[in-house]
Amino acid sequence: LYVVYKMRVLGPFTCFMLTTYTKAFISTNFRTLSTRLAMTLSEGDKLPMDAVFSRLVDGKPTNVPAADLFAGKKVVVCGVPGAMTPTCSEKHLPGFIEAYDQLKAKGVDSVACISVNDPFVMGAWGKKLECDEKIYMLADGGATFAKSIGHQFDTGDFGGIRLKRMAMLVNDGVVQKIGVEEGGAFTDLSDVKSILSAL
Repeated sequence: LYVVYKMRVLGPFTCFMLTTYTKAFISTNFRTLSTRLAMTLSEGDKLPMDAVFSRLVDGKPTNVPAADLFAGKKVVVCGVPGAMTPTCSEKHLPGFIEAYDQLKAKGVDSVACISVNDPFVMGAWGKKLECDEKIYMLADGGATFAKSIGHQFDTGDFGGIRLKRMAMLVNDGVVQKIGVEEGGAFTDLSDVKSILSAL
């Protein structure tokens, strides 16, 4: 009512100003949204700090906000297409487990493994590999994080949308080093050695 009153009092100029402001507001926010939707995370980019992962704590799924995990900390991320799968279980994640002490000695605060699975599967996987006391086994159940960083791929009927295999070094929420594979391949790009050499 106040806006309508002011428009009547001040006339067409007010209408013009309100219309111009509204267009600018919509345009700016649309560009911001479009940029985020089209984002493909690379070195120098900031992680989406509003992301929320899930972790099994004392047998219960517990939210882990990205802000709590990354803000003010140096974090190494092992991103995998699927828990319990052969390459992830036999080659990729074991490398990070074996290098855990080296990573900590180089100033890393925490190591996290992220996958599009539920927290119970991630918890069971961590126990199987005997790494759940060292590594944050984080579930990205709806692939929200994978999509928000633009590194998802579709496995179709096999398992739907998954996170591409990757290795990432994050310093205070900013990507310092990232290596991303094409889908589920495993090469030097996502090997923990690439992170050790960047520290």
